[in-house]
Amino acid sequence: MLLESLHDRKLLFIGGKGGVGKTTVASSIACGLAARGKRVLVASTDPAHSLGHLWRTSLNDTARQLAAVGNGSVDGVELDPRSTVERHLAGVEATMMSLLPERLHSAARSHILRAADAPGSHESAMLERVAETVENAQGVYDTVLFDTAPTGHTTRLLSLPDRLEGWTEQLLRSRDRSERYAATMQSIVTGRNSRNPESDLRKTLHRRKSRFATMRAMITDAEVCGFVTVTLAERMPLAECLDLIEDLRGLRIPIAGVVINRRSPRGESALLDARHRLETDAIEASKLLRTEAPLVEIPLLADDLTGEDAILRVAARL
Repeated sequence: MLLESLHDRKLLFIGGKGGVGKTTVASSIACGLAARGKRVLVASTDPAHSLGHLWRTSLNDTARQLAAVGNGSVDGVELDPRSTVERHLAGVEATMMSLLPERLHSAARSHILRAADAPGSHESAMLERVAETVENAQGVYDTVLFDTAPTGHTTRLLSLPDRLEGWTEQLLRSRDRSERYAATMQSIVTGRNSRNPESDLRKTLHRRKSRFATMRAMITDAEVCGFVTVTLAERMPLAECLDLIEDLRGLRIPIAGVVINRRSPRGESALLDARHRLETDAIEASKLLRTEAPLVEIPLLADDLTGEDAILRVAARL
């Protein structure tokens, strides 16, 4: 069973093509784990958040309980990259204002405002928020489960820890050189060495580097992390699912399961039987069955799949 293979993982990502039911599957897995006594946090990284809508409640950037299931629980949070960007840039601005003469403050603020909308700023901010969420969950939750954005956004996000760790290391080296130069000049002029290697900026860079290194180690550890792909039994979603699996293998992220959602049932009508045969042909042609990870099919359901009761019904299918 899928839930058995996920039971001991501390970090899960649920992803796939847009519109295949990732949020429903993510919440259902969370409920299934909670029924086994786990404290689970479901965090949405999709800018078009639907987690709150699925649970018929309002969510924001602060976690709150969605359900108590058996001896476990499910909390939810919709991560907001803009607030992370704003918080980070506010810290940068405070540091810059303390270092720069007043005549340069206006130009520095203009630069910071432009940086807020720079390419990649939201993705790097989201990764930092993901890493921060995992860090803060230690001792509070047994499993952190991320309901991710559509495929392309997710693979870019998960490829960032390596790049951002290296980039931060370069910043630290650059900062170290500038501090040595400033200390040397200060010593020449005043005879005193006032270098402060643990400046606020340096502390921030070290913290980010450590956070990205920890994140990279976690997402490539098969005992800790797993990625569950969600697809439909149609040619395009299946093709995208296989591409995602290959991308994840390239990033050394373990595949923990595959969910084929909204599978047409058999024996209900001639139309659904014909549809089921087409789906079976598409699955076999895609070679998805060769994937070693557990594969689960969730049937097409007539229910309105929102609210705790509906999510629990889907969880029972896992």
